[in-house]
Amino acid sequence: MDLKEVMAINMRRIRNDLELTQEELAARAGLSMRYVGSIERARVSASVTVLGRIAEALQIDPCVLITPQKR
Repeated sequence: MDLKEVMAINMRRIRNDLELTQEELAARAGLSMRYVGSIERARVSASVTVLGRIAEALQIDPCVLITPQKR
């Protein structure tokens, strides 16, 4: 699994845990809802800047988004 997929899985899981919609996350991070959706589907790679904005919006350390979860 590549980091793009890891980030997509983690981002979706954390967003759902916080009971946020993609639209709410996008607004918090200053991104478009379409872009957030593309990241969650692993169709695009987020830049380091965007990674930071999403992490800040989710109130987590950016490393959490790119750390594979143990099974």
